[in-house]
Amino acid sequence: MADIRVLIADDSILFSRFLKSVVDSAEGFTVCACSANAYEARDEIEKLKPDMLILDIEMPKLNGIAFLRQLIPQYTVPVIICSSRKDLIMQAMQAGAADFLAKPEEGGYEEFKAKLKKSLVAASKIKRVKSGCKFYAVRKSASAADTNAAHELRRIIAIGGSAGSTEALPEILQFFDKNTPPVGVVLHMPEGYTSLYAKRMNAKFPDLEIVEATQGLYLKNGMVVIAQGDKHMRLFRDARGYFVTCEDGPKVSGHCPSVDVFFESAAFCAEKDAIGVILTGMGKDGARGLSQMHHAGAYTIGQSEKSSAVYGMPKAAFELGAVDKQCDLERIGFHIKEYLSRQGGK
Repeated sequence: MADIRVLIADDSILFSRFLKSVVDSAEGFTVCACSANAYEARDEIEKLKPDMLILDIEMPKLNGIAFLRQLIPQYTVPVIICSSRKDLIMQAMQAGAADFLAKPEEGGYEEFKAKLKKSLVAASKIKRVKSGCKFYAVRKSASAADTNAAHELRRIIAIGGSAGSTEALPEILQFFDKNTPPVGVVLHMPEGYTSLYAKRMNAKFPDLEIVEATQGLYLKNGMVVIAQGDKHMRLFRDARGYFVTCEDGPKVSGHCPSVDVFFESAAFCAEKDAIGVILTGMGKDGARGLSQMHHAGAYTIGQSEKSSAVYGMPKAAFELGAVDKQCDLERIGFHIKEYLSRQGGK
């Protein structure tokens, strides 16, 4: 039987080397890579498909618990948290950790080695992982077909808006067709209205598949997914492609669903393959998320002041330096289509 392949994510090079020596000495386990932060770990996961992770909490760019919450729904493997932050044990376990090991203090390295080897064996037997309130089955190796499908579906368009955005969205959708990359949309609409809105848009644009988001829905070209009016929508990607989750939660940036929540998830799992669009609306929701998309390499668009019903959200994003291109509303859809054509669509 092949060894269980372990990825280590810790910003301490010396401690990563120590962990590697322990794992490699454990029968049936081998380290496939070491990463210095969560973003490096994500890239290694996509390339190497490890069977297990050892994860630090205090890392630059994104801490281990936040990374774990993002990871488990889209790539479910046992994760052992190894950290000096004993005060965060409960948060780590609630996020989906299989075990929590405190980093050894001086003189405690032999005891730590024994604990880690025992934890590796126990974690390798886990079949399900609980993250938040949901259980996820531990993944099996992706088939070649699933892997190829994931590579074919790279581009994603993320749109967010508030006041005036329900009227603005159709002005963009008229430029899209069945070959357009999947579109995720978060608009500030009340519970119950989003389903009706999606049906109305679907009737208006029959070449597109416009639906209200449902838990675990996989996206495809020509699909437009509207976030439910009372749930946060997040974007994830696995071997099959992009999918969304719909979750209850407190308001973020004053709203549920929150544009920030969706944009931040798109920044994490799509990076440069995403296009972010922030539309007319009051307040600042979406500005921080669009900034994260921008810094992750996504192409970002803000609706212009003169074409906005309320120049609040696009203004906040522009002032953060999160907008690559400001466009009048009637030009946004055409500009996206033109940009995709130049980039090859994927």
